[in-house]
Amino acid sequence: MHATLPLLKGSDFPPLTRSKLETLQVNLGYLCNQQCQHCHVNAGPKRQEIMALDIIEDIIRVLGHGHIKTLDLTGGAPEMNPHFRHLVTSARKLGIHVIDRCNLTILSEPGHEDLAEFLAHHEVEITASLPCYIESNVDKQRGKGTFEHSITGLQQLNRLGYAQSDSNLILNLVYNPQGPTLPPEQKSLESDYKKKLNDDYGIIFNQLFTLSNMPIKRFGSMLISTGQFDQYMQLLRDAYQSDNLNNVMCRSLISIDWQGYLYDCDFNQMLDLPLTLNGKLRPHINDLAGLNTYSNPIVIMDHCYACTAGQGSSCGGALIKNKD
Repeated sequence: MHATLPLLKGSDFPPLTRSKLETLQVNLGYLCNQQCQHCHVNAGPKRQEIMALDIIEDIIRVLGHGHIKTLDLTGGAPEMNPHFRHLVTSARKLGIHVIDRCNLTILSEPGHEDLAEFLAHHEVEITASLPCYIESNVDKQRGKGTFEHSITGLQQLNRLGYAQSDSNLILNLVYNPQGPTLPPEQKSLESDYKKKLNDDYGIIFNQLFTLSNMPIKRFGSMLISTGQFDQYMQLLRDAYQSDNLNNVMCRSLISIDWQGYLYDCDFNQMLDLPLTLNGKLRPHINDLAGLNTYSNPIVIMDHCYACTAGQGSSCGGALIKNKD
């Protein structure tokens, strides 16, 4: 059983409003072939929540209005949704940039053997989770055999052209800390990853994104059960950097759950904190085309400190970049 998380009672986090909406981040369902301990979605092989085709068609219609630049697909394992390929194909026909948040092991799952070729053919950017370049650390966090399958998947993607100098196929990796700590400085860790993966496995990639673990759902429950929740929240507060506020992902992104409802981010989605648009409570994807999201207040709680601590953390990695 999961430990009970503290009730949310508001926050002293600074108020935020949305700027120009550019990205739809769509959670296609919580079904996953893995069950990682840091997962803020509580995804796993037994989850049954999957986005239906009619909701996906609604998303495609919104994309057709032309103001969205990027479709960011997540889960669970988004590829396990039976309509994943239809959504990707439709979005690419509309000229939308598509990102697939891939756990890499899905590439070797039965029934998905041609998935890598599909992604390459449609020039889908891949953001892949690899929390360490050491096998024992990855398997501890994500399950035995995960590292080996992840390496095989990365090598397959490289063979298809991903991250190659003469290719426009983008392959990024994601690092999460093993426990209740902030991630290391992104650029230096990226250098370590690139050297180790290339030297040991001949693997190349474009960028490494460092993400802080969110104190919610499965990871939050672990913090409670080990008596570390308050300590971790204080760490996030103490490391708060106001410079990160301008670049937090919720200012240009809207998250959509598997039922089609709208949230300011994937984390608010997991906490059932829907956004409000023009006075409309719990808006749906069908409402998005007709409502103005600019300057809309963003729902904030204490977990927002995880996005603004240290270098900052977003689905695109650190918010404060190194100065060359």
